[in-house]
Amino acid sequence: MTTMAKKETVQRKWYVLDAAGKPLGRTAVTAAKLLRGKHKVDFTPNVDCGDFVIIVNVDKAILTGRKLDEKHYYHHTGWIGNLKDVKYRTLMNERPEFAMELAVKGMLPKNTIGRAAATRLKLYKGAEHNNAAQKPEAWTLD
Repeated sequence: MTTMAKKETVQRKWYVLDAAGKPLGRTAVTAAKLLRGKHKVDFTPNVDCGDFVIIVNVDKAILTGRKLDEKHYYHHTGWIGNLKDVKYRTLMNERPEFAMELAVKGMLPKNTIGRAAATRLKLYKGAEHNNAAQKPEAWTLD
């Protein structure tokens, strides 16, 4: 008999990912998988059964190839003619947490489960994080 996870019975754990020297996208894939709960045996697509994820050393994540100069982040202010674009070299220097958050959010479903999962993502520039009280476990990137 197949077990179906219920919202009330989900056990949430805390995991730490170290992004130092790892590609930004590979780290984001692992984070999205953990946030969604796909690594669990009792994964149920219609239930939010994911875990908390802490990503440290976000500023040391790398972009392979020529992505630093050729990849852009676009957003519109809402005013006429105000489409803004930022190169990823600038984005990774000034706001590396935002770049990682964009990558992870893009890999989560665009519904209430994905929005709830995105709130469980914690990002830190350095190697230190302030979630030691939750006793997070280290997760090695596959």
